[in-house]
Amino acid sequence: MPSTSPDRRRPRAALAMSREAAAAVLSPDSLAALAASCALAPGPVIDDFTTGPARAALADAELLITGWGCPPVHAGVLADAPALRAVVHTAGSVRGHVTEACWDQGIEVSSAAAANALPVAEYTVAMILLSGKRVLERARDFRASRRRDAWLATPPDVGNYRRTVGILSASLIGRRVIELLRPYDLGVLLHDPYVSEAEAAALGVRSVTLDGLFAESDVVSVHTPLLPATTGLVSRGLLSSMRPDGVLINTSRGAVVDQDALTDVLRRGRIRAVLDVTDPDALPAGHPLWDCDNALITPHLAGSQGNELRRLADLAVAEVARWAAGDGFAHPVRRERLAFLA
Repeated sequence: MPSTSPDRRRPRAALAMSREAAAAVLSPDSLAALAASCALAPGPVIDDFTTGPARAALADAELLITGWGCPPVHAGVLADAPALRAVVHTAGSVRGHVTEACWDQGIEVSSAAAANALPVAEYTVAMILLSGKRVLERARDFRASRRRDAWLATPPDVGNYRRTVGILSASLIGRRVIELLRPYDLGVLLHDPYVSEAEAAALGVRSVTLDGLFAESDVVSVHTPLLPATTGLVSRGLLSSMRPDGVLINTSRGAVVDQDALTDVLRRGRIRAVLDVTDPDALPAGHPLWDCDNALITPHLAGSQGNELRRLADLAVAEVARWAAGDGFAHPVRRERLAFLA
């Protein structure tokens, strides 16, 4: 068992992220909790590894606590950080700053992706249920007419009883969505070429082909990471094969979907869409998607925001404490899994 003596040496650590990210994610309580486990370098948070203060902090840092806005930790940075052994990221993806040089040097990496997955999954489930009841459309019509139609005359295809939800990719977020859907009277399908039928059954879902997912589902929710192989994966053919009035939900990355094809299908009124991401994420003002009443476009808000940022900090603080005590990370990022991660 590692020593828990109060005089046990705390590893030296530095904060590397934008100052805005540090202010948003790391509260005074979070910083105090970090300081209980590690010796934080004095001075401002590092957002540029080339400055004198940054190089001084790197010179003896054993741990980098990173966040949004952290510059890439490339070989040159590592040359200035000869003692560096680990990176704990206070957000999700580490692709933007953990470079091949880090993996080559055997640096351990942890991420708060598991904490960020929960609000995305919650948003997704909320949108699945809202779209099944056509809440947004019916509220809009109610506002315009000020008339409440007889509820018994509601079309029989409105509602969430025994609807079929298709999950594209059993990613960290995809799995959380599956978990959160279990209490509902919904059938859940999964397409993920890396998940066997037995594994899918253990998750409580039915494994189907990609074509089957889009043809059989009332709602398709996209959770695949953006990789060269998944760019444009949701094609015109798949979108056209969806059930009439089907719903596409995308909380992954905009470029996973053929956006021109989606726009065409939406403009024909054949399906509906809930898009928390687009390509680019800030659509040009004149883009035709803005004029599609059957598309709900939200500003990339499914991920951690507001008080949910505290969950990211809490996970990172716990990871730092585990690592400093010699217990290893509970949420490690493995090099061999990078091809499957966002």
